[in-house]
Amino acid sequence: MLRGGVKSAKAALQPIRVGLLGIGTVGGGTWDVLRRNADEIQRRAGRAIQITQVADKAVSHAKKIVAGKARVVADAFAVARGRDVDIVVELIGGTTIAKDLVLEAIRNGKHVVTANKALLAHHGNEIFAAAQKAGVMVAFEASVGGGIPIIKALREGLAANRIEWIAGIINGTSNFILSEMRDKGLAFDAVLKEAQKKGYAEADPTFDIEGNDAAHKLTILAALAFGIPMQLGKCFTEGIKHLAAADIRYAEQLGYRIKLLGITKRQSRGIELRVHPTLVPARRLIANVEGVMNGILVKGDAVGPTLYYGAGAGAQPTASAVVADLIDVTRLITADPEHRVPHLAFQPDQLSSVPILGMKDVETSYYLRLRVADKPGVLADITRILADSKISIDAMVQKEPAPGEKRVDIVMLTHRARERNVDRAMARIAKLPSVLGAIVRLRLEELL
Repeated sequence: MLRGGVKSAKAALQPIRVGLLGIGTVGGGTWDVLRRNADEIQRRAGRAIQITQVADKAVSHAKKIVAGKARVVADAFAVARGRDVDIVVELIGGTTIAKDLVLEAIRNGKHVVTANKALLAHHGNEIFAAAQKAGVMVAFEASVGGGIPIIKALREGLAANRIEWIAGIINGTSNFILSEMRDKGLAFDAVLKEAQKKGYAEADPTFDIEGNDAAHKLTILAALAFGIPMQLGKCFTEGIKHLAAADIRYAEQLGYRIKLLGITKRQSRGIELRVHPTLVPARRLIANVEGVMNGILVKGDAVGPTLYYGAGAGAQPTASAVVADLIDVTRLITADPEHRVPHLAFQPDQLSSVPILGMKDVETSYYLRLRVADKPGVLADITRILADSKISIDAMVQKEPAPGEKRVDIVMLTHRARERNVDRAMARIAKLPSVLGAIVRLRLEELL
């Protein structure tokens, strides 16, 4: 009797009404996944989830997609305020109108799902505070790693752990370029053009190749891992456009591959927050994440290193994460707001004020490539300067000069050193008359 009563009560629950802001690539994927897997989703969520309103400036195009199954309007604010909407899904992008829409939805008591990493990296602290005050949820699984459930892993699956570090390939465009440079021996510019032809890179690829996209995502991951506020402005960011095919080759010869990594680590003096090209031992699983795929390593004190791998972008993978958030929020709508999983994994009044370390205080190993005059005493001068700066050499490759060539490349891998000491040594080495041209410096992580 009791079981029948519970079943009847569940059957009586009204569908959750969703307002979708933007029905472009990811929005269209979200519409498709929700409709295609409606029965499975209802079984998981406990009630149906239906997109009842869509806001998009291209009204006629949106109407073709929804085919009369939802109301289509041009005014996104009308959807954010609508009384007949329970959850607002923001898929517009950007940090201006999107911010106003999310805050308007929160003010009107709506739960929010977003894939907007830039919005959260820039304004997450304000948005989460507003949501906490209003008693609503902001879910953002799709903001990092596309369809990889890395947010849920950090917020829930690894909640028993003290997270030690995260190192992630979290930008597919850059990873495709580096993979192609290694596989085909091509220069950066040639591979970038190929990536643009394939649709992996935008006409203006700056956001991806300069590391900005990865910095947004890393800022979110660091907040979840260490219970700190979003601090995008303190993230050191260096892109890949300066990388030469020669450095890819030398790294390979030394047993390493170069990946653009987002790295955040807990140290005794503070937290590292940095994005840059990084040498990784070729035997590590993450070094073998190729093409446009993403891979994120998380090390917890109890579980050890764990790897999360999958498609980091695309309509269907990202829609997978958006719909997963819709299911989660649907499950939580009837839950006590005081006992929900916190937005940033830690209770809002328990966020830490531990500082973000400046890049000069970071300690790691280094790859240095120098073009020098082929004459006696050059290597001795360089190693003396490194020793004076407390930098020891782990491995070295000195290429033989071509016949008639009076210049030669020297490649060194160092043991762990502090960045400020490396900066000082490089400045001194660059002044040597035997050093010809700029010194190439890349960072190296063993990821143990």
